Amino acid sequence: MTALTVLDRRDTNGAVQDAPSRPPTPREAASLILVRDVPDGLEVLLLQRHPESRFSPGAYAFPGGRVERSDSAADMEARCRGLTRVEAARHLPGVEPPERAIGFWVAALREAFEEAGILLAYRLDQEPVSAALLAQARARRTECRQESALFGRLLADLGLTLATDRTAYWAHWITPEERPIRYDTRFFVAPAWPGQVPDPDGVEMVAARWMRPEEALASHRERALVLPLPTQGILTSLTEHRDAEALLRAARGWEVRPVRPRIVRDAGGERVLLPHDPGWF
Repeated sequence: MTALTVLDRRDTNGAVQDAPSRPPTPREAASLILVRDVPDGLEVLLLQRHPESRFSPGAYAFPGGRVERSDSAADMEARCRGLTRVEAARHLPGVEPPERAIGFWVAALREAFEEAGILLAYRLDQEPVSAALLAQARARRTECRQESALFGRLLADLGLTLATDRTAYWAHWITPEERPIRYDTRFFVAPAWPGQVPDPDGVEMVAARWMRPEEALASHRERALVLPLPTQGILTSLTEHRDAEALLRAARGWEVRPVRPRIVRDAGGERVLLPHDPGWF
């Protein structure tokens, strides 16, 4: 049997780099799996990353990004409907200090707004955000992208609360230690509001597609589009759910375990091992 060896560190262009003595610490991140019902099942929103992105350039993935300190600011709990800091900490027991956990929900919804122009929020009358309010919010999207703390101010100014009551924790993926850029990402699932059309920011994301999970996975196999490994795994987990409500019910009883792939090299070249594969750590 050929012994497995850990892959040399590579930059985003594939160039071999000297491996540091310790792997880089992954950055905390959150991502939103936005779904909608169609006659033959579910569709999910996929955004195409800018071709010059440092992370998975040109690939299709879910909107997401780093969790910022402002996402768990003192006033953000009041901007979250149906979710308290205590409940968020219960769902994410690995987050320290626990009061920061709510920031992962906020970050996922904030990133969906910044990257896709999708705002899952309620008005003061508890109805979904109107087209007029969405237009006002989108007019301030650039400033929110430049300074994440302004997202909370935008919500307060427009009298909006985030639809965290309709946003459920679904998956947790950690970039392999062998990669120079690493993320510790929590993925959340939420149904789309009717009438909101994705509007990629043109900076981080350049295109948007609604696709059935099976269709996206088949297109990846046929090399018609590129899907990062976590996106592939999550799309696979969605295929058995018939509609958004069934998916939300499943998410509320779903046991989330972190997935940390390992990259190895043997005589056959580079391979990715998942926790259930022989030889994984």
